[in-house]
Amino acid sequence: MTLSRWKTLFSLGVALCLPALPAHAALRVFACEPEWGALAQELGGPLVEVSVATTAMQDPHQIQAKPSLIARARNADLVVCTGAELEIGWLPILLQQSGNAKVQPGQPGHFAAADHVRKLELPAQVDRSQGDVHAAGNPHIQTDPRNIAAVATALGARLQQVDPTHAADYAKRQADFAQRWQQALTRWNTQIAPLKGVSVVSQHKAFAYLYDWVGLKEVAVLEPKPGVEPSAAHLQGVLATLKGAPARMVIHAAYQDGKPSDWLSKNAGLPKVTLPFTVGGSEGAKDLFSLFDDTVARLLAAGGAK
Repeated sequence: MTLSRWKTLFSLGVALCLPALPAHAALRVFACEPEWGALAQELGGPLVEVSVATTAMQDPHQIQAKPSLIARARNADLVVCTGAELEIGWLPILLQQSGNAKVQPGQPGHFAAADHVRKLELPAQVDRSQGDVHAAGNPHIQTDPRNIAAVATALGARLQQVDPTHAADYAKRQADFAQRWQQALTRWNTQIAPLKGVSVVSQHKAFAYLYDWVGLKEVAVLEPKPGVEPSAAHLQGVLATLKGAPARMVIHAAYQDGKPSDWLSKNAGLPKVTLPFTVGGSEGAKDLFSLFDDTVARLLAAGGAK
């Protein structure tokens, strides 16, 4: 065997032994909440590698900037969070400790979903006596599917900006998602229409955007102030209020301790509705589409509509 022939066979053998390398390195997306992780996956598909900081069973206000989260932020190409001060207690620390310049606020690698929708419940003034009130308005924007559509458009554009090599792929996936989402939204609008004008009680001010979409009327809130657990006296006050302004259901999010809602349900004779709030909040809410399928079904069941 000649030397050149031996070199050729040796090179081929080495190549066969090497693992196949990916065609591209996935864009690393760090999402603060499950809904934005799910949306990034819809829009990015195989082009992205998504990690999520929280689960549906955690209060997104009350998260610790643990070393594991800092490490993920350090390696991220894009951070996708709600904003509107939802993560104010932990995200600034996490980003600062990460030392990752490209995902700091104001950089293309930092995306705040709430910047791209109309905010509700903007307070005239804010002080500590009001409880957990956000100066930027109610941050729980993901409970309105119309907001998901608006955020998807903006996030699709941001993905194209931070990963221009695959801009055409992101644009195609975003257009496909928008079409499927609009079809689903049309269906949900029809299904939920019978509940327009129905009065409800909330455990926490978590569903302002959902109520705005459906047309539900919030007649009472179990928390005396946002983030403050209700006392027995306050619950009795809510019960008395309902005698003059009846409600059809009491609603709370899956991540919350439902005891106050249980109490009101029992004493006022109202059905309690536990809504998933985000992806993973119920067995049925496996992605964004099934999140709203499940939410609509639960509301209709409690509201007596079919």
